[in-house]
Amino acid sequence: MSRVKKGVNALKTRRNVLKQVKGYRFGRSTKEKQAYEAIAHAGTYAFAHRRDKKGDFRRLWNVRLNSILHEKGLSYSKFIGSLKKLNIDLNRKMLSEIAASKPETFSRLVSKIS
Repeated sequence: MSRVKKGVNALKTRRNVLKQVKGYRFGRSTKEKQAYEAIAHAGTYAFAHRRDKKGDFRRLWNVRLNSILHEKGLSYSKFIGSLKKLNIDLNRKMLSEIAASKPETFSRLVSKIS
């Protein structure tokens, strides 16, 4: 079997790896070994934080709703409990969106509850 030199393939791989870590700081953006490690860690964090992002947004919607409801003299937990009793199925994202963009609609919803 003839000898195969991997010069071209190695350069292509190295170039692609370094392209992925462009903008990283220190040796992670220039050294191949550190770049590989950086890519591996970045991938695991990206996977985990895609899941975390959903919880972060839910917390944000809850805080927004709570602050708007406090102005109207209600607490978040009483508001959500009343919605459930009245079988009003609006998720927190939509409630937060309505409260921010259409306050008159949201105040009608609050008056229906209290």
